[in-house]
Amino acid sequence: MTLNPLVTQTLTTAQIAIEIAATAAFALSGILEAVRKKLDVVGMTVVAFLAAFGGGTLRDVLLDRRPFFWVEHSWYVWAVLGLCVATGAWLRGHHLALTERAMQWPDALGLGLFAASGTQIALAAHMPPLIAVLMGVMTAVFGGVLRDVVCNEIPSAFHGHQPYAVCAFAGGWVVVACYFLALDSGIALALGASAASGLRLLAMWRDWRLPDLRIHR
Repeated sequence: MTLNPLVTQTLTTAQIAIEIAATAAFALSGILEAVRKKLDVVGMTVVAFLAAFGGGTLRDVLLDRRPFFWVEHSWYVWAVLGLCVATGAWLRGHHLALTERAMQWPDALGLGLFAASGTQIALAAHMPPLIAVLMGVMTAVFGGVLRDVVCNEIPSAFHGHQPYAVCAFAGGWVVVACYFLALDSGIALALGASAASGLRLLAMWRDWRLPDLRIHR
């Protein structure tokens, strides 16, 4: 399938706003995880960048979108750098004892935002609904996977037993439903992001668990 570059690279105002918020949320989750792991300034910055840009970059590679979203809008990079400096300075001044749960709150927000945005961008590139939803899931999940791997953790998306990628998957289908109902793109983004983030936060609050695989010998 040949993609129209004008379609695949032009974002609506709502999509840009969502990507900014999602990038900031995932960058913050990376910063908190890096501080919790006692990484140095360089390590914290690298983790923040991987968390913020990893999922969107994979999406752009698979959709053959050029340039990548953070290359086309280089101020994203400056914004993440500024967030690293500001958050690092604030945390040093307050000496907080960070827990894994503290990182999960901005992560849940970024999950929903990127799931909705990634799905809508794939739909605009004329991808079939299922592929569009999977693109949204990869956009939402892959940055967190890279963050955890670099921090020497098994990615929480794979072993935490709480719904994570499943929440992004559900949010993506909300965006697809809105697309076929011809709803405004901003409304579709808001509903899809709210569904994914809301389900993730509800799963954390209620401690919902996915069944694990047990091998009986």
